Amino acid sequence: MPDIINYKKTDYKSGTQNWNIDQDANGNMYFANNNGLLQFDGSNWHTYVVPNVNSIRSVKVEDSTGRIFIGAYNEFGYFESASNGDLTYVSLLPLIKDDRFKKSDFIWKIHLFGDAVIFQSFTAAYIFKDNKISILPAPKRFQFSFKVNNKLYFQDVGSGILEFINGNLIPLKGTEGLNNSEVWGIVSIPDNTLLITTLESGVYVYKNQTLQHWNTEAGQFISKNGSLGDVVINDSLIVINSVLSGIIICNLQGEIIQHIDLKKGLINNTILSSFIDAKKNLWLGLDNGISYININSPFTYFSSSLNNSSVYASVIHNGLLYVATNQGVFYHKIEDRFKDDTFVLVDGTTAQSWNIQVISGELICANNKGVLIIEGGKVIKSLNHSGYFGFKQLPNHSKYIIGANYSGFDIFEKNQKGIVFKNKIQNFYESSKDFEVDDAFVWLKKDEFLYQMVLTESLDGFYVTKKIDSINGENNISCMQKINGTLYFIANNHFYSYSKDKGVFEENINLSKLFSDIPPVSSLTEDSYGNLWYSYNESLGVFMKNKDGSYKHEFEQFSNLTGKIMSDYLSVNELGPDSFFIGLINGLVCYDSDYSTKTLSKPKVFIRSFSFGKDTIFRGNPQQKPLDLTLPFASNNVRFTFSSPEFENSKNIQYSYQLEPFDKQWSNWSTATVKEYTNLKEDNYKMRVKAKNSYGIDSDVASITFSISPPWYRSYLAYIIYFSIIILFLYLLSIVQKRILRKKQYYKTIEQRKLYLEKESKIRKEQYELEKEIEKLNRERLQTRIISKDKELVNHSLQVVKKNKILNGIIHKLKEMEVDNMCDDTKFQINKLKKSIIKEVHTDKGLKHLEKHIKNVHFDFLKRLKDKYPNISPRELDLSTYLRLNMSTKEIAEIMNISSGGVELARYRLRKKLNLKRHENLTGFLMAI
Repeated sequence: MPDIINYKKTDYKSGTQNWNIDQDANGNMYFANNNGLLQFDGSNWHTYVVPNVNSIRSVKVEDSTGRIFIGAYNEFGYFESASNGDLTYVSLLPLIKDDRFKKSDFIWKIHLFGDAVIFQSFTAAYIFKDNKISILPAPKRFQFSFKVNNKLYFQDVGSGILEFINGNLIPLKGTEGLNNSEVWGIVSIPDNTLLITTLESGVYVYKNQTLQHWNTEAGQFISKNGSLGDVVINDSLIVINSVLSGIIICNLQGEIIQHIDLKKGLINNTILSSFIDAKKNLWLGLDNGISYININSPFTYFSSSLNNSSVYASVIHNGLLYVATNQGVFYHKIEDRFKDDTFVLVDGTTAQSWNIQVISGELICANNKGVLIIEGGKVIKSLNHSGYFGFKQLPNHSKYIIGANYSGFDIFEKNQKGIVFKNKIQNFYESSKDFEVDDAFVWLKKDEFLYQMVLTESLDGFYVTKKIDSINGENNISCMQKINGTLYFIANNHFYSYSKDKGVFEENINLSKLFSDIPPVSSLTEDSYGNLWYSYNESLGVFMKNKDGSYKHEFEQFSNLTGKIMSDYLSVNELGPDSFFIGLINGLVCYDSDYSTKTLSKPKVFIRSFSFGKDTIFRGNPQQKPLDLTLPFASNNVRFTFSSPEFENSKNIQYSYQLEPFDKQWSNWSTATVKEYTNLKEDNYKMRVKAKNSYGIDSDVASITFSISPPWYRSYLAYIIYFSIIILFLYLLSIVQKRILRKKQYYKTIEQRKLYLEKESKIRKEQYELEKEIEKLNRERLQTRIISKDKELVNHSLQVVKKNKILNGIIHKLKEMEVDNMCDDTKFQINKLKKSIIKEVHTDKGLKHLEKHIKNVHFDFLKRLKDKYPNISPRELDLSTYLRLNMSTKEIAEIMNISSGGVELARYRLRKKLNLKRHENLTGFLMAI
């Protein structure tokens, strides 16, 4: 049975019923759904609603124009791509001129016939041609219509089948017997024969104007289950939709090849429509949902008749394929046509069956119930009731077989009675499904350990010679497998064989290199053609052996099986050099390697949408319109979605993208269908996308170019404005600079003037100070001269005093002289001299001048002294002045005409009035006032 992918209403988020199916040139699928036109691009579903209409009954894509014609209730028209690439609806009802036919009821069928599009309802056919609509009324009432081999047939409930020829309806003779039947399908089969399927009357063949029942297996099935249409596959097979039991796929002779219904994977048994897509795979529109059946695939699945059980091993023996599962052993005849429901359970094997092998010409099953010998689809012998994992023939003892059971190992013997139990191996009770034998040892992998054991000569015991936890430093021993007769131990994809002579493990460089670029394998097996099958991370790969001994690596096509592989129980059984049975967790799959290489083609990829700001551009719809995309800088956050109409294993479609020149290289492959870029700079961009399908085939590159304008402040106009502003700024700057320079010059002049004035002021001040100093010096010099003059005056006064004293003495002497005894002349002369001396003494005003001079010269001093000491007497002021002139006591006594003692007394009295202390100098004090 082919792989089935079901899409529920919750998946595509639209109506339940899907009445018709078509596909555009890009690979997008369209469904006439209860809620509108449903589109599927491989990644996303989208429902396009027809205004004022809910349910759509028919859809047809015209590849030449890219229009998607639809028919609904009292409405028909087409969708086409708008300027942004999204689909918009155009109604054709306004083209109907005859008011009688403006209400069309449901449009059930749409046909591209010649250069016209024909919409068929119950009452008439509407012929759209040259943007006009002409009406073809039904003779009585149309049922449905069918295009077969470029001929167009209508069923009329009163006239049978009618052929549309040159605008006329020509009855097919002998088809009147269908007037009471609803014809849902007409296809062509060889010998100019029409195969006609009806809702309730079964299947008819029409040939040579004769109508008769199709009495075949398929015809009988439809008679019981009804039909809602059919479709032809490759002119050799027919898919017939049923009302009650899914679909059947039959050959042209009416033999049922496949019957697929609810039990075998569909989600609904009522099939409203069927369609063969561009890759020859089958789509079903269900009464509730959509199903995709991958009939054009190298993989054929067997699951329902195996009760969806896990397959651990398979083998072909005597024309029968045996399959060991967790529910028992099933078998199927090899020469019979393989059908999913034809596997039969071998009675007596209903239990966990770990392995099934052919050893010494006998079929032996390792079952939970024990060792079962099977022949002709029956258990003919049960040897032991302990559960077993598997068996190996001993190389040096060809008639003996060693078996691993749940608690150790047993020995079996092949004799004339067949395989019989011989003995249990003692003293070793570890066991595992992973064991091998070579010429010298029995090897057992248990947990992280590898046991090397030697059988005793009597085959009843083991010697454990080595217990190994790592090989040459590799401690992850995943599995062991014989390749070309040599036993290899695999650790981290390094292949080692054991040299008995050297007692060491030796690496096979060629095998290690062969597996160096793949993830660590968990199990490995070699088929009879030398192909190396391996499992990793619940995935499968194979190195197919070429005739020259080299290997071809294949793994990507097995991505369809990822998650379904029995990783620890890898089961691959060859049916031929190109056909292989592979065990899955829920059944068996047959892989045709030759088929895959012949039929695989490049996938398509589309940049499905391009969003920026509040706008979205849609791509990949039928009408691809050229676009000149220049985005404003405010829309520099962009979003892309991708799609690839690869519906087989669509979840494993991978995408790689590159935004030039933003991305320097292609992105890593990923299943993500959305990519966003933010804060893109202004530039010209090209978004490139490619896809890789589940077979590892790359698509051509899809691309879209766009540019992002700079922001207004980085636009050409802005740069002109900026340049103008800069020029203006420089001009203003020059003006300002000149003003600043002038101002600086002004301030510099002011500053210089200020400095000059300050300097001048300083000079004047210095000159003034100098003048003051000169004046002071002059004053001091004058004072010195005055003092000197005072000194001179004092000295002169003292001389005058001395002179007057002398003169007074002379006068006194003269008075004492006796003049009476002198003559008159002498007496006269003496009196005259005396009078002259007295006159000189009385006329000399030297002391008075001295006193006046001292008072004038020392007026400030005397005033300060008088102000400070108002009780001081004039005589004391004179004394103070004489002391300030630094005159001696003797000089002062002579001037003041007192004795030296009188001077000392006067000094004492002055000190008292000046409040001087004993240690204070009177002359110094007066000098300081």
